Amino acid sequence: MKISIITATYNSEKTINDCIVSLQSQTYPEIEHIIIDGASKDRTIEIINSQPNRVKIIVSEPDKGIYDAMNKGIGLSTGEIIGILNSDDYFTNSQIIGKVVEAFKSENIDALYGDVRFINPDNTKRTVRYYSSKNFTFNRFKYGFMPAHPSFFIKRTVYEKFGYYKTDYKIASDFEFMLRVFSQSEIKLKYIPMTFVTMRIGGVSTKNFYSQILLNKEILKACKENNLKTNVFKIYSKYVLKIFEFIRKKP
Repeated sequence: MKISIITATYNSEKTINDCIVSLQSQTYPEIEHIIIDGASKDRTIEIINSQPNRVKIIVSEPDKGIYDAMNKGIGLSTGEIIGILNSDDYFTNSQIIGKVVEAFKSENIDALYGDVRFINPDNTKRTVRYYSSKNFTFNRFKYGFMPAHPSFFIKRTVYEKFGYYKTDYKIASDFEFMLRVFSQSEIKLKYIPMTFVTMRIGGVSTKNFYSQILLNKEILKACKENNLKTNVFKIYSKYVLKIFEFIRKKP
């Protein structure tokens, strides 16, 4: 069973090596790594080509943002299972992909998800937040929560049936996509209690105050488009609950 991992990059020379090494170290053999680069102006492509890796396709050209890049990668992929690994993230250990494939083989599921760990970009040994999807329920979408997207692996057939990421979203297209998928009663999902990915803090959705405003605006839009009733008060109430994620760190 082949698995395709899509990585979108843009001027990622500081982090792309960790991303590639973590994928190269996976013990599972049938991995197709596709990198969609937004015409980086730094050494990103040079670094990718400078070492052994599992990269099957590299596309470097201007795009319309990260979700456009993800869609390109999905369209070029040939694996039965698809996962997204951002250029500044990496798999937490060498067994991740093997366990993902094992779960798809042994369970009658269309998608699975788990947990992620956030680290300080200047001190990768320091965990600053642990995001567990263990207690996630569909109702939590109303409050702007979703399962950890970097831990989300899904069958190609789901993309083919329900569509890709919407490019009219700047920050929350992953939220909209997961809400769209979780809304389908025919989709069989499974939570795996495992830390799939380690992420550096400081991504586009957490950059600053204005990013948070745009994020929540797009979350409200996603809920409306998918007929999920919510309101601005529910969406902003999630920040109180997020405090406990920072308190509940896990090595």
